[in-house]
Amino acid sequence: MDMKAIVKGMTAGAAVGLAYYAMSSASPMKKRSIKRDAAKTMRAAESLIQDITSVFS
Repeated sequence: MDMKAIVKGMTAGAAVGLAYYAMSSASPMKKRSIKRDAAKTMRAAESLIQDITSVFS
């Protein structure tokens, strides 16, 4: 088993699930705010994945 792939998959799944939950339960005004902050969140998630990957390598 490739541990890097497993960790990346789990992290991506958690991020997608959290984003879906936030969008489905938010008010219309909050949805706009979430969309504006999506780029920051994606950069943070990418950084987290890189950090986790570097720990396992």
